[in-house]
Amino acid sequence: MVPSTEWREQIEADEEQRFAGFAERIAGMQKKKSQRYGNGRAFHRKQVLGLRGRLEVLPDLPAHALQGLFARAGRFDAWIRLSNGSVDVGSDRKRDIRGFALRVLGVEGAGALGGTTKAQDFVLINREVFGFSKPDEFVELVTALVAGPLTLVRQIVGRYGLLGGLARLREIGKSMARPFSGFATESFFSAAPIANGPYAVRVRLLPEARAAAGAATSDWAADLRAHLARGPVGYQLQLQFYSDEKTTPIEDGAVDWPEAGAPYVTVARLTIPQQELDGADGKQLADDIERATFDPWEALAAHRPLGAIMRARKHAYFASQKTRGAASG
Repeated sequence: MVPSTEWREQIEADEEQRFAGFAERIAGMQKKKSQRYGNGRAFHRKQVLGLRGRLEVLPDLPAHALQGLFARAGRFDAWIRLSNGSVDVGSDRKRDIRGFALRVLGVEGAGALGGTTKAQDFVLINREVFGFSKPDEFVELVTALVAGPLTLVRQIVGRYGLLGGLARLREIGKSMARPFSGFATESFFSAAPIANGPYAVRVRLLPEARAAAGAATSDWAADLRAHLARGPVGYQLQLQFYSDEKTTPIEDGAVDWPEAGAPYVTVARLTIPQQELDGADGKQLADDIERATFDPWEALAAHRPLGAIMRARKHAYFASQKTRGAASG
């Protein structure tokens, strides 16, 4: 199958103003949580582990995959931040979205934000889709959730009506209740598209390990440590290509792209090697990764983020970085 290059973004005239407003609301929520937990991110506040990795771009890829980072075979060092998605810091037992942020180092080229970049970030979650069609829904819900249960109910009912609100709450609850087996055995997704040269793609990280290392459901760091004690942990990095607007929409973050219409192509292999996590070097790396920024817009221009969800994240990530002192401007 040769993917289509006929995708288009649909940018509304007032987006920049609205998205800047969303970012201010998220930064306000972040400041409120920092009073309780100390300085930290707006989302994915709890870092489970910070790790070194190695990405190997594979040879003999199909022509439509040979773009940007994947234009030629090669090996790159990487940083990995594993996290729980919540705005709070709590037990790993709590149902949550899990994050797998990957920074590929040693990259240099035109950047998605202009100028040049020396890194390519992939910010992934253990969900195939973002769960919201537009960023407006997400920002309204999460800020209402932080404000309290009554605010959340009023917001849900106000947007969807009584019956629609109850149905939406059930959908969200069902998604959050989905079990998680561990970072070594779960797939992670970009959940929104990025460019791959003239093509549009979603990204998947597919684990090579299938069996859990043990019953570490209350400590995901211990679970991954158990896997690493056996040997390196590996994943396939895959791209899923846009085919048409109905099957693989660019602007709707709630639609899963079906594999039947848009099969994945493996373009690289990510390895987490065995490494010392408890010594001085391991602790310094974890601290460096916690202070670092992982941002879908820290990317090569060939892999710029696409769609309203990603365009809103440009504002939100930068506001969050400024709030915790990781960026200026």
